[in-house]
Amino acid sequence: MSAPVILALMTLLFLSLGYLGVPVAFSLMAGVFVGAACTDVTLPAIVQKMFDGMDSEALLAIPFFLLVGELMSSANVVSRITKLSLALVGHIRGGLSQVVTVFSMFFSEMSGSTTADVAVISRALGGPMKQEGYSPPFVAAIIAAASTIAALVPPSITAVVYGAVGSVSIAGLFMAGVVPGFMIGFGLMIYCYFFAPTGMRRPRAPMRVVAHAFKDASLPLMIPFILLGGILTGWFTPTEAGVVAVLWIIGVVIPALNRGHLKKLPFDFCIAGLIFSLPLITIGAANAFGWMLAYLRGAIMIAEWITSIAGNDPHLIMLMMVLLFTIIGDFIEPVPTIIIFMPLVNVLTQAGNINPVHMGVVLIATLAFGLITPPYGLVLLMASKFVGVRFSQALRAALPIYLVFLGTIAFAIYFPKVVLWLPKQVIPESVGCFKNPSSSGYICPP
Repeated sequence: MSAPVILALMTLLFLSLGYLGVPVAFSLMAGVFVGAACTDVTLPAIVQKMFDGMDSEALLAIPFFLLVGELMSSANVVSRITKLSLALVGHIRGGLSQVVTVFSMFFSEMSGSTTADVAVISRALGGPMKQEGYSPPFVAAIIAAASTIAALVPPSITAVVYGAVGSVSIAGLFMAGVVPGFMIGFGLMIYCYFFAPTGMRRPRAPMRVVAHAFKDASLPLMIPFILLGGILTGWFTPTEAGVVAVLWIIGVVIPALNRGHLKKLPFDFCIAGLIFSLPLITIGAANAFGWMLAYLRGAIMIAEWITSIAGNDPHLIMLMMVLLFTIIGDFIEPVPTIIIFMPLVNVLTQAGNINPVHMGVVLIATLAFGLITPPYGLVLLMASKFVGVRFSQALRAALPIYLVFLGTIAFAIYFPKVVLWLPKQVIPESVGCFKNPSSSGYICPP
C-alpha cells in the first residue's frame, strides 16, 4: 500500500472518529495504529514516540500556568480584576463588552489558557451582560473572541508547546505575541464601540475610584510582572516562572485577599492536574501521529506542494500556511495541530528563510482564530454552552469579528519588523541576533 493511501486512511479515520465524539487523543491513536498496521512500524516504537512527546522539560510550565489560572478563578480573586476593568472602560460605548476585552487582556497574562479565560469570563460577566440587555449570541461571541488573546500574550500555553516542540525560543514567542495579541484586543474594543449593543451607559469613574481599583487588584496584577520579569532577566525558565507565580498566589495573594480559601488548595491542585492530563495525553498521541506523518514523508509531500506554488517567497509561504492551518484548526485543537505539523513548519521556515519566531507567532494567531471558526470552534462552543445559546447563533454573531483576526494575521505576515521589534529589544538572541564582536550591541539577521 502506498504512503499517500496510508496517510489518507489515517486522516479519514481520525476525522471520522472525531465527528462521532471520540476524544482527540484516541482518534489520533486509532489513525496511528492503522498506519503502523500497514507499515513495518512496531507498536513498541509507537509507544516510545508517545512517551517522547510528553518527555519535555519545557512542557512542565503548562501545569503551573493552569494552576495559576485555577487558583485565581476559584479563590474569587478575579472579582477585583473585573472591578478594575469596569473602572477603566465601563463608561465607553459598548459598556460591558469593552470590560470583557480589557478583563481578558489582564487575565490572559496570568493563566495563558484560552479555556480558562472563557470559563472565568463567562462566569464573571456573562450573566451581567444578559441582564443589561445584550443578546446571548453576541455575549458568547465577544467572550469567545476575547478569550483567544490568551493564545498569544505571555504566558501562552500554545507558545510553550510551539517552542518546546519546534525548538523555538519560548521567551521570544512570548514577546513577539504581545503586538498581535493587543491588536486583537484593541480591535475588539473598536468593534464593540461602533457595532456592539450600547448597553447601560455609565459615568466615567473618578480617578480616586480607578486608583482604588488598581490598589485592590495590585497583588494579582503582580503575576504578569513575576512571569515576564523572571523570564526576560534570565532568572527563571518558563517552568520556574510558573512555580514562582504559584508560590506568590499561595503565599501572598490568597492569604491577603481570601484566607479562607487556603483549605481548598488540595482541590485546586487536583483540578489543575486533571485539566493538564487532557492535553498531555493528546500531546503524546499527536507526537506519534506526527512521527508517522514524517515517516510516510507526508510533511515533505505537503511542503513540496506548497513550494511549487509559493516558491521561496516568505509572504506566499506564510499565506499558504495560514490557509492550511485555518482549515486544520477548524477540526483540531491548537496543541495537536502544532505537534503533528511541526516537521512541515520547519521545512517551510527554512525554505522561505523565515525567522522561526515570526513564523510561530503567525501560526499561533491563526490557530487562535480557528478556536472561533466552524465546525469545531472549541472556545466559541464553550462560550455558547456557558451562556446558554445555540452554537449556530453564536457563530452568526461572531462572523463580523473575523475581520479583526484576519487583519491582525495579515499585519503579522507583512510587517515582521513590528512583530519582532519587542523581542529584538528585550531578548535579541531569541530571534537570531548575536553580539557584535567588534563593538557593543547586536547584529540581527534581516
